[in-house]
Amino acid sequence: MTCATQIRALQIAVVVLAFVPIGAGFAGAVYGIGVFEPTALLGQDAESTGRYLSGLLFAIGLAFWATVPRIEAQGVRFRLLALLVFTGGLARLAGLLLVGIPSPVMLGGLAMELLVTPGLALWRERLEPAMQRRRHHRPEDGCASRSLCSRLVTTESTVGRRRLAQEHVRWT
Repeated sequence: MTCATQIRALQIAVVVLAFVPIGAGFAGAVYGIGVFEPTALLGQDAESTGRYLSGLLFAIGLAFWATVPRIEAQGVRFRLLALLVFTGGLARLAGLLLVGIPSPVMLGGLAMELLVTPGLALWRERLEPAMQRRRHHRPEDGCASRSLCSRLVTTESTVGRRRLAQEHVRWT
């Protein structure tokens, strides 16, 4: 799989998988914590906390989406978001060990938090060197676009190189 294809696959995976926290966060914020456990009778404080945490979950999903267009330049943000999600998963795992096994939906959330999100972060980290070369238009790694590669090869004049450098600054 080419570098460009891998980057596109990562972007698609992030877009698709971010629907989970966005959907769950939206549902929890709008319908309350009962959307996850319909038989739960919770007090106002627990309901308020559940809605707040659902809002955070929603925002984390949106923040992951915000990394997609320039995912190669979003390493710090992506790592921070992944760490937040992973930390929440560790707290959920502690609850599982202390209180017992939650519902299948919550186990799915646990898998997203402890396996899928770190997997996406590791995937992004593995691609980062190639994405940075692509960002700086180095065709030797096979990651630069064909039109830019051909322009780099055919541009031999100093004026052409200056113009290309100006375009590079404008694109980044």
